[in-house]
Amino acid sequence: MIITRSPLRITLGGGGTDVPSYYRRHGGFLIAAAIDKYVYITLHQTFVPELIVKYSKLERVAAAAELTHPIVREAFALLENDGRFLELTSMADIPAGTGLGSSGSFTTALLKALHAHRKDLVQPGELAEQACHIELERLREPIGKQDQYAAAFGGLTCMRFGRDGRVEAWPLAISNETLYNLEDNLLLFFTGYSRQASSILKQQDDACKTGDDEMVANLDFIKALAEESRQALQDGDLRAFAEHLNRHWESKRKRSGAMSNPQIDEWFSLALSNGALGGKLVGAGGGGFLMFYAEDKTRLRHALAGSGLQEVRFRFDFEGTKVVIQ
Repeated sequence: MIITRSPLRITLGGGGTDVPSYYRRHGGFLIAAAIDKYVYITLHQTFVPELIVKYSKLERVAAAAELTHPIVREAFALLENDGRFLELTSMADIPAGTGLGSSGSFTTALLKALHAHRKDLVQPGELAEQACHIELERLREPIGKQDQYAAAFGGLTCMRFGRDGRVEAWPLAISNETLYNLEDNLLLFFTGYSRQASSILKQQDDACKTGDDEMVANLDFIKALAEESRQALQDGDLRAFAEHLNRHWESKRKRSGAMSNPQIDEWFSLALSNGALGGKLVGAGGGGFLMFYAEDKTRLRHALAGSGLQEVRFRFDFEGTKVVIQ
């Protein structure tokens, strides 16, 4: 049996500038952090000449090309595997549609398992690009590239997206003290809402394709802010980083009317009045997780727990997509 796992991620700055319709004209930059919440894939041989795939549904097909699940179907096709005599199962620590990049994590974990089955050695950059190829090119999803790269590499990763489509990824250069303080003082709270990122990102994608000046200016600001966030983190100025989170969220809310709602706005205000120095909604928007930076964590936890929000505690992951058992 082969078991792989791939970490979910939080975006620390620059989210949205990784979408091709923007970065192919203007270039993109963001910072993402992999966390110790995972998507798992198991793959093992069977004795029947069919492919069994278990996720929220069960599929039994004669060959992978007959699958309904688009990512699984295209991953088998990319690696020229018909899936016969195999059973594949997926599990996750956090539900899909909650803003933590689960689709990219699923795709990288799946590809890692299929490469392990072929006894291939695949490097993180190649793995990330294959996952991007499946989601952005084969399936034409209007999404970005950060999730696949954050999952494949792990750690706190800076990513620069070139106009030629190339991605440069490197570790964020911060001190251990800053890293530990950041890890200790970032808190995630589940809003109870889930949504498909592609529906919100499509609005941004369409606007960028048509050269919408307001959308482009918004993303230009987000990109510049991400560079400021990187500098603040490298300087160990976490209070400045927290303020950048607030500025990021205020700008992000302007990109779509579906980005927030009155309940999310109320929770955000409650957090800022109870110890949070900065925060934003993680992911494309519309639901998922609220992330806050707070030095007075006890006060913030009590306030948000009292309003019905569930905290999900996490640490950073530095291993990226990996084979757990082979």
